[in-house]
Amino acid sequence: MPSSERARQLALSSCQPPTDGKGRPFSLDGINPSDKPFGSDDKAADKAAVEALAIELDTLQNLFYADRRFKLLVILQGMDTSGKDGTLRAVFSRMSPLGVHTVGWKAPTEPERAHDYLWRIHQQVPAAGETMVFNRSHYEDVLVPVVNGWITPGQASQRYAHINDFERMLAETGTIILKFMLHISLDEQRERLQERVDDPAKHWKFSMGDLEVRKQWDAYQKAYEALLGATSVPHAPWTVVPANSKTHRNLMIATVLRDTLQSLSLRYPTGDPALTGLKIA
Repeated sequence: MPSSERARQLALSSCQPPTDGKGRPFSLDGINPSDKPFGSDDKAADKAAVEALAIELDTLQNLFYADRRFKLLVILQGMDTSGKDGTLRAVFSRMSPLGVHTVGWKAPTEPERAHDYLWRIHQQVPAAGETMVFNRSHYEDVLVPVVNGWITPGQASQRYAHINDFERMLAETGTIILKFMLHISLDEQRERLQERVDDPAKHWKFSMGDLEVRKQWDAYQKAYEALLGATSVPHAPWTVVPANSKTHRNLMIATVLRDTLQSLSLRYPTGDPALTGLKIA
């Protein structure tokens, strides 16, 4: 293994909570949001690398769609302004809409609340050959209710178990699950929120409720640490992405996605023998 690749794998492992099933909270203090383990000191070069990866991912996604032995679920979680939308634009924009879909999860509707909290999620998981990207996800149901005290610690633990069982079922029926927590600092969030306030073209992205959630920053960090430890499992591991740098965030996620698709030994389906020697008049 080349030294650069070895270093990348070591950096990746340090950003992934243990999958030993012990469920210990995973401390976010050990990962600096400003670090760039997959990047370099040359921002232009890193941006070019992201663009090259996006083109490579387009080719791999086309093969993934044709192969149809697998499904791919990519989960993007993070605090407000952590870059979920930006990741979608930079990493997935080159892929064909034919086989790539995304869902931006909001607060559940009344009909959705009338069912169990995973009911609406299950309806949106990918079919064979599809890639589905969740902008937020079912993990909101072990973040918002926990921080606001709407469920007890026992109920939260029960939900962790539900989610692990749900994702195991998906994995055992052919779904590859990649979960990314976009990790930014409190100061970085302040700057990005201020940018939304100062730029009229970004006012639509800002809500006064964002400021109330910001006041709960420490509680959300603890909730994330708990869910990362409880739900990072072999069939659906978490990766914490240092995301103060938008370019590094995109580069790291695109690299992990590329490496995952390459590891699947994707292939085109066997062609129709009747095509051999066929000449179109």
